[in-house]
Amino acid sequence: MLVPLTTIVLIASLVLALVAGFYALRDRLVDDLLLLVAAVVELLLVVQAVVTVVMAPQVQTPGEGATMAAYALTLPLVPPALALLAIKEKSRWSMAAVMGGAIVVAVMTLRIQQIWTVHA
Repeated sequence: MLVPLTTIVLIASLVLALVAGFYALRDRLVDDLLLLVAAVVELLLVVQAVVTVVMAPQVQTPGEGATMAAYALTLPLVPPALALLAIKEKSRWSMAAVMGGAIVVAVMTLRIQQIWTVHA
C-alpha cells in the first residue's frame, strides 16, 4: 500500500514542480491551476501521513520508523506554505520557490519509500 501511494505523491509533486517551473519561465503569477495542483498534493500528503504513521511500527530497524513517520508528518506543512508564499509574493521567484518546495516534497517522499522498501 505504501509504495503505490508514495509513487502517486511523487508524480503529483513533480507535476506541481513542472507547473511552477513553467510559470516561472513565463513570469506568470499564481492562479487557480497551480493552487488546484498544490491542493491535490496536499490531500495526497495527508493520506500518506496517516498511512505512514500506521505502518511505521512495522519498520524493523530501530529509529528508521520514527524517521519515516517524522518525514510523513512534516510534508503536509510544505504545500500550504508554498501556496501562501506564491499568493503573497508577486514575482517570478515565488514560482521558483514553489518549484523548489515541490522538489523537496518529491525527495522526502522518495526517502520514505526507500526506508519502507529497505527496512520493512
